[in-house]
Amino acid sequence: MKTTSAISTAALSALMLVGLSSRAQEANTSQEAATQQQAATSQEASTPQEATTPATAPASDNAAASPQPSAPASSNSKVRIVRLSEVKGEVQVDRQTGKGYESAMPNLPVIEGSKLKTGNGVAEVEFEDNSTVRLAQNSEVQFPRLELLPSGAKASSVNVLQGTVYVSLINTKGNEFVVKFGQQTINLPPDSHVRLQLAPSEANLAVMHGDAIVEQPSGNETVGKNKTMTFNLAGQNPPVIAKSVVEEPLDKWDSDAVQYHKSYANATSFGNSPYSYGINDMNYYGSFVNASGCGGSMWRPYFTSASWDPFGSGAWAYYPSAGYSWVSPYPWGWTPYHYGSWAFCQGIGWGWRPGGAWMGLANNTFYSPSAGSNSFATNRPRPPVRPPSATQSTLVPVNLKALPASSLGPKDTFVFRNNSAGMGVPRGSLGKLNSFSGQTAQHGMATTNVYYGGAQRGGAEAAARSGNLGSGMSAASAQSQSNHSYSSGSMQSASPGAGASHSSMQSGVGGGGSSGGGRR
Repeated sequence: MKTTSAISTAALSALMLVGLSSRAQEANTSQEAATQQQAATSQEASTPQEATTPATAPASDNAAASPQPSAPASSNSKVRIVRLSEVKGEVQVDRQTGKGYESAMPNLPVIEGSKLKTGNGVAEVEFEDNSTVRLAQNSEVQFPRLELLPSGAKASSVNVLQGTVYVSLINTKGNEFVVKFGQQTINLPPDSHVRLQLAPSEANLAVMHGDAIVEQPSGNETVGKNKTMTFNLAGQNPPVIAKSVVEEPLDKWDSDAVQYHKSYANATSFGNSPYSYGINDMNYYGSFVNASGCGGSMWRPYFTSASWDPFGSGAWAYYPSAGYSWVSPYPWGWTPYHYGSWAFCQGIGWGWRPGGAWMGLANNTFYSPSAGSNSFATNRPRPPVRPPSATQSTLVPVNLKALPASSLGPKDTFVFRNNSAGMGVPRGSLGKLNSFSGQTAQHGMATTNVYYGGAQRGGAEAAARSGNLGSGMSAASAQSQSNHSYSSGSMQSASPGAGASHSSMQSGVGGGGSSGGGRR
């Protein structure tokens, strides 16, 4: 079956181009300069909109577990949020605000009932245990169920309305995950990886790993690894199973994303964080540094100086059940704004430490005053005092400081800029970032040579400038070298969708269909 999103070969190449990579790339599964952090066991904070949430079972549980029957709905909590972890190109979300579809940005909390759709773009949603759902172009899904069971396990369901959707589940014991389309229901056990392609008259379910259990009138039918079930939606013919999986163009993007999540999922240094989502991005885009004069080590993003402000740019997202929630535009900007605290250390700058309660949508506690004098704290952003009116966006931009971004440079180079804090850097595809970060600290900028996955440079630049690329979607090997280019310049075309997010932040977030940005 062909992909339901009809795009030209050139357009597809542009999407895949985002895969800038370096031959120096390696799976950095451990945090650079990681220090064991001690923090009290975190409990969910109870608010009028939020219930207490216990910690989940470890994501690394190796026991193969089938979904268990849920308790009656009345005993299940609706407190969960999941993370819109990647936004590249044209992506919109309906967050149940009464305004329908609005522009999306990375790190927007997704609540039960939300809808997500892509045009010429791609998106990823990350669940608490690092499980993921990815949408290819021209796809649409809904999240009708995001529940916390009395056992502490999670029950999730995704309705696929159109297009191509990938689901990759971590082997977390007890979790339930259901995918629905039309009249069909598919139960996915932990440690499953599937691709669903939905067209008006036909659907293909390909199982890349694990099993998929399809509910049938005659009983459940299991589709095993490397098999494909085809559904005839226009007639009464029963589904047919083929003993193979036909490769599709965006399978490489999906498999690269799965590998990225696995490679950077080490949570050793993050205290007793009750959830795993977002930690992989912190491992890739930053590290713990020694701040002995301020009470111990702190996590800081790469490509930042002492003047960088973690609250200088972002947005307030309105949720009817909880008010305004802070959303960070940075690719790592989930965990540090929902858990732990920020503090300013003289001579080092802003840093983050784990500990305390998970903040969910009510994430207004921004910094710890105990780390010493902090003249910057008085300038932290404040949420709007009133809900948005009928004519106002539910995303309110905050631009207290300029938002630099790293980006494609001339002559097959990628340029890392100081104080970009990872903005514009494709995730996982440029190797270890600490050395590049050190170079930008000394010179204000660093570069590396890159290749573009088989497509010509001109096409990549054009697509990037139009905001249609997605970062880290494919990886072509590149010779990495530092040539210390010090020329200044503003971001013209961020690597993939980061540029779209940046442009949207500058113009007011929420005004278009391609910007990037909780409840628990």
